Amino acid sequence: MGLNGALFLLLVCAAARAAASVRDGPLLNGNFEHKPHTSQMNGSRVLGAHAIPYWTVTGFVEHIKSGAQEGDMVLTVPDGSHAIRLGTESTIQQQLSVTRGKYYSVTFSAARTCAQDEKLNVSIVPGDPPGELPIQTVYTSSGWDSYSWAFKATRGLVSFVIHHGDDMLDDPACGPIIDNVAIRTLNPPHATHDNMLKNGDFEEGPYITKGSPWGVLVPPLNEDHVSPLPGWMIMASSKVVKYIDAEHFRVPHGSRAVELVAGLEVALVQEVDTVPGSSCRLEFSVGDAADKCAASPMIVQVATAGGSKSVEYNSAGTGGFKRDKLDFTAQHNRTRVVFYSTGYHMTSDGTGTLCGPVIDHVSLVCVPPTHARR
Repeated sequence: MGLNGALFLLLVCAAARAAASVRDGPLLNGNFEHKPHTSQMNGSRVLGAHAIPYWTVTGFVEHIKSGAQEGDMVLTVPDGSHAIRLGTESTIQQQLSVTRGKYYSVTFSAARTCAQDEKLNVSIVPGDPPGELPIQTVYTSSGWDSYSWAFKATRGLVSFVIHHGDDMLDDPACGPIIDNVAIRTLNPPHATHDNMLKNGDFEEGPYITKGSPWGVLVPPLNEDHVSPLPGWMIMASSKVVKYIDAEHFRVPHGSRAVELVAGLEVALVQEVDTVPGSSCRLEFSVGDAADKCAASPMIVQVATAGGSKSVEYNSAGTGGFKRDKLDFTAQHNRTRVVFYSTGYHMTSDGTGTLCGPVIDHVSLVCVPPTHARR
């Protein structure tokens, strides 16, 4: 065996035994640029369970190169020159060393190839049941979207798993391409006297890959699951909101915000404890991300049990925002705050990229009724 072969075997053995100690950023070989040895490949198909350094694979998994031709389709990757493709009933996983009781968000890029109704199951083992990420809707013109998913660590050593099911049984190779897998430790903020909402400025959220031009999609989740956007729930059947940053977009306040890219089909929601009869003021910013999302007007519906309001914002698609407020009286011990876009929008550059109004800098302050103060 030559020197290169020996070094390769040492790398594979170390990857199979050791768990990656988590730090914010890409997972070990999260962009799949460290490729399998040629002896572990049949064309693009990965043959060995531990052939991809730092990962374990099962089923029909391919390690692809950007520009590879498949029929009439040219495969592309969002970063570097390599990615993996998950075929029917295939899995890729990496073992992680995490802190028990901490919250984490995982981000990865995905693109459909030959199936229209593709879905990915993401999970932590041991942990809660898998979460399903719908990737049927493509939100960007490139065909690539970045998705986020979150979990609470119940053990110090866990495995992060992405599984692709049986969408195309007649073609075992058919499935999505995965790249740029990264992780971030979440530190969920608390409500304060000045703001009863948690994470009202959206500064705490999933990892955004440096140089990524499309933000991170936050999918719908059951109310008892961990949100990649602490404090907030995404209420929808299969649509998402987009988490954006000031490095790549225009945001009204701070360095993070949320863009409502799916119209009436998704709502951004948070519930807070309130005293019935309290006088409440909800303040917020509505704007655009400077992503050529031009519309006059964009309309955001803001709603609580105590009242609702339609907020119009005339967008030129070049950035900007307006402050607005909703005054209402709390009706119950729990008050649900809801934001959603009443329209569907695309960028004005003709690429078909979905976009929408931006929500940021949200605060809620309630003053209890006089008899509650005594």
